[in-house]
Amino acid sequence: MPRLRDTYKSDVAPALMKKFSYKSVMQIPKLDKVVINVGCGDAKDNAKMIDAIVNDLSIITGQKPVTCKAKKSVANFKLREGMPVGVKVTLRGNRMYEFVDRFFSTALPRVRDFRGINPNSFDGRGNYSVGIKEQLIFPEIEYDKVDKIRGMDIIFVTTANTDEEARELLTLMGAPFAK
Repeated sequence: MPRLRDTYKSDVAPALMKKFSYKSVMQIPKLDKVVINVGCGDAKDNAKMIDAIVNDLSIITGQKPVTCKAKKSVANFKLREGMPVGVKVTLRGNRMYEFVDRFFSTALPRVRDFRGINPNSFDGRGNYSVGIKEQLIFPEIEYDKVDKIRGMDIIFVTTANTDEEARELLTLMGAPFAK
């Protein structure tokens, strides 16, 4: 099976160069990083919840996640400054390409009633974000060992200047956008 990074160099980059008629190969947009975030407001009551999320994310990504702590105290949410409220991991390089390949080809087709991801979730600067309702779509997660179903946000950060360039880049990398 060809790796996504090799496919990018041989297929994706020349196709983008031709379509957008760039003058230099340095203008071709590429995937910079992938950030996966799991927010968990319930963690203030149960500290073991953060450990479970860290374990799930490290199994999915192959990299140890970072715990995010609250920046401000909010009395209405019974939240104090410094309490853990989420977990995130930033993927770059080979791990990023491997995750993107597994996400587009294996995990997303396992979503129930899947018709494609929203083509309008770009931020205007060439970055794409998608939300997932459950971590069970990843084949690495064992259903019996999951204590609670949690969602996650996945952000694809690209070097593209426009949404059109980023959409074309992700499409050529295998993103199943809805028609």
